[in-house]
Amino acid sequence: MFQTQQDKLNQDIQRWGDEFGRTRSALIPILQEIQAKYFHVSEHAMQVVANMLDIHPVEVYGVVSFYSFLDHRPKGKFIIRLCRTLSCAMQNKDRVARQLENDLGISFGETTPDGRFTLEWANCIGMCDQGPAMLVNDHVFTRVTPDKVHDILDGCRRAFGVFATEKRQEYLV
Repeated sequence: MFQTQQDKLNQDIQRWGDEFGRTRSALIPILQEIQAKYFHVSEHAMQVVANMLDIHPVEVYGVVSFYSFLDHRPKGKFIIRLCRTLSCAMQNKDRVARQLENDLGISFGETTPDGRFTLEWANCIGMCDQGPAMLVNDHVFTRVTPDKVHDILDGCRRAFGVFATEKRQEYLV
C-alpha cells in the first residue's frame, strides 16, 4: 500500500499524541518532534496538531512563530546558530560569520540549496565567557575561529557519509 508523506506525518503526530498526551501541555513537545523529524512544521501539521489537542490552529501557529527553534519554513539538517551578542562580537564573531557564509555559500537566514545547512543568528546561547560561540543543532561550540569553522563543517559533512552526494528527500507536507 502506498503511503504518502502526509499520511506518515499524520501517523507520527498521533503517535506523539499517545506519548505526550492530548492536552495543551503536549503542544511544544509534539511540535519539537515534528521539527526534528521533518525539519519544519507545515501548515498541515499545525492543523492536525490543533485538531488533536482541540485548540485553535492560530494558537499552534503562534507557538511555532514565537519560538526560534520552531519554523514553518523547511530548514537544513544542520542548523548553525552563531551568537551575535556584544560579548561574542568583541571576540571576533564577524570573522566567524564571514567564514561560515563563504564556506556554505549562503547568508544568515538562508538554507543551502541541497537542504543540508541553515545559517541563523542566536541572541545568546549562554556562553558569553567563551565566545564566539555557536550551536550546530544541539551541540555547543565555543571559542570558534575561522579555522575551527572548517573542522566543524567537515564533521557535519562526514555525517552524510555515503549519502554525501545525494540530496535530502523533500517532504511535501
